[in-house]
Order: sequence, then C-alpha cells, then structure tokens
Amino acid sequence: METSERRGMPGLAYPEEYLRRLAGELTEKFAGVFNAETIERYVLESYTALLRTSTVKAHLASRTIRFTTDRLTALAQATGAIERTVPEVLFVCEQNAGRSQMAAVLTAHLSGGRVHVRSAGSAPGKELNPAVVEAMDELGLSMTEEFPKPLTDDVVQAADVVVTMGCGDACPIFPGKHYEDWELIDPAGRSLDEVRGIRDDIRARVEALLAELLT
Repeated sequence: METSERRGMPGLAYPEEYLRRLAGELTEKFAGVFNAETIERYVLESYTALLRTSTVKAHLASRTIRFTTDRLTALAQATGAIERTVPEVLFVCEQNAGRSQMAAVLTAHLSGGRVHVRSAGSAPGKELNPAVVEAMDELGLSMTEEFPKPLTDDVVQAADVVVTMGCGDACPIFPGKHYEDWELIDPAGRSLDEVRGIRDDIRARVEALLAELLT
C-alpha cells in the first residue's frame, strides 16, 4: 500500500485510517440526520474526487472535510432534514477556478450573510487562477481558503438559484429551481487588467441578483 507521505497524509499509516477518522467526526456532527454508512460513502467519494485534481496533497485533509461537510449539509437541506434559513445560490462554471469562485465570494460579501452560496465546476481545475485571486484581493476579498470542487447533484438539489457560466449542459436540471446562464469571458489565460473587467461584470450581475433575492 502507499504510505501516508506518498498520499499526503502525514502522521497516518494509510489513507484508510484518515478517512475513517473523518467519517467518525462527521457521524457525530450529523447524528440523527445521516447514518454512518451514508457518511462513510460521502467521505470516500469526496476524497477520491479531490484527489484527482489536488496538486498539493497536504491540503487534502482540510479540503476533504470541508467538501464532505458541505455536500452532507446540502443533502440534508434538499431532503428537509435541515432547515434553509436564507436563499441558497449555486454558481457553476467549467473549472471552478475563476468565474464561479469570484461570483461566490462576491455574493457572500455583498449579501452580508443574507444568502448562502456554493460554487462548483463541471470539470474542476487543480487550483484557482492566480490573476483571479489577485483581482479579488484588490477588493480586500481573500480567496486563500477556496479551491475547485466538482459539481454534485446534492448541491444542485439544495439550491434555490443555479447560475451557470459556460459549462454547457453539464448541470443537472431539477424542478423548482431558478436557473440563469451568465455569458461571461473565461478569465483563463487573460491579463490581470482583463480579469478586473470580468470581476466587475460579475459584481454588477451579483448586485442585480441580490436585489431580486432580498427584496
């Protein structure tokens, strides 16, 4: 078997031990909502999905637990096990490395907590676009904790509004959701000045969306 150092899990003999520990922690967190088998399956699926795109394996621990927790929360919201207290918005682009990440961070910031937001990618990249991170930093909005995440049915089911950005037909359609498609330039390979323009375009669209949601 591969050692923990080769798989980016320092201090653990094998990834299986790490995944079991995560599943145990989340079983306590979601006690009475999901059984242990469901949580174990979600942990394994989330870890495997992130492993495919992660370039820095040392980040897998924190990213796996965040991604799994968000997916389980979304599933609980979709099934009515957890109440949704604010509107849920999901932004989807191809790589989840630029447009959808900017939209999510801007929505969280501008809504002041009155909207809960998620983002995902139909074909997630490995890391965020550095020019996107810099352009957002200029607004005082840090993206250091963000990372590309694959699109899953549970986050779509939990959303009230799904905004797509150049991801084609990859996003599943569920009844009762409001869908929008924003035609935005892909910031990949663009200069910082060009990314600033894309950022400002997204901000204007986010402000319009929030005006509708929060009226």
